Amino acid sequence: MRVLIAFFGILFSLVACADEAAKYQEGTHYFAIEQPIRTDNPDKIEVREMFAYTCGHCFRFDPVLHDWYEAQADDVYLVRTPMVWAAAMEPYARAYYTANAMKVLEDSHMDLFNAIHLKRTRFGSAEDFAAFYAQYGADTDKFVKTFESFGVDSQLRQGDAKARAAGISSTPELVVGGQYRISSTGAGGHKEMLEVASYLIEQLRAE
Repeated sequence: MRVLIAFFGILFSLVACADEAAKYQEGTHYFAIEQPIRTDNPDKIEVREMFAYTCGHCFRFDPVLHDWYEAQADDVYLVRTPMVWAAAMEPYARAYYTANAMKVLEDSHMDLFNAIHLKRTRFGSAEDFAAFYAQYGADTDKFVKTFESFGVDSQLRQGDAKARAAGISSTPELVVGGQYRISSTGAGGHKEMLEVASYLIEQLRAE
């Protein structure tokens, strides 16, 4: 009897995996990246969000992504890359990298979204952003200097290179393990993006 129970348990597991594979198809729900992108930590599974602070879809997606990530195992970590497709987007990307360098990003990330999309606050210069981040403890003069620094310039170039390599064409999009790209259009929505991400994470764990 125990042998039969074990057999059926394995059988059901295989069927479940087959169902998941049938549900999420490469080329439809997610896309393989031709030349995989190097991840920040090869010992864990990276989920990289490609986003823009000025993107309304990203604003609505961020809380959903946060809740999803909070439920993930320790072998999964989340990183973000701000997209720059136009000159007007660059200051927001610089603000992201500067806030990260000054250790105020975690407390301010969603608040900047709220300032832009709910309060309609306008940001244009380094000084504008420095005034905003000062409420989180960032030194204003140091923020302005970091905003225009070589280090931030380098991160902007790296972010652009990763976006090009992954074939990012909209925001928000996810890159899982440096190998797969997920868009809301292909997955079917924001919630579905994370369901596909969970599926791909399991695939990478199995590998």
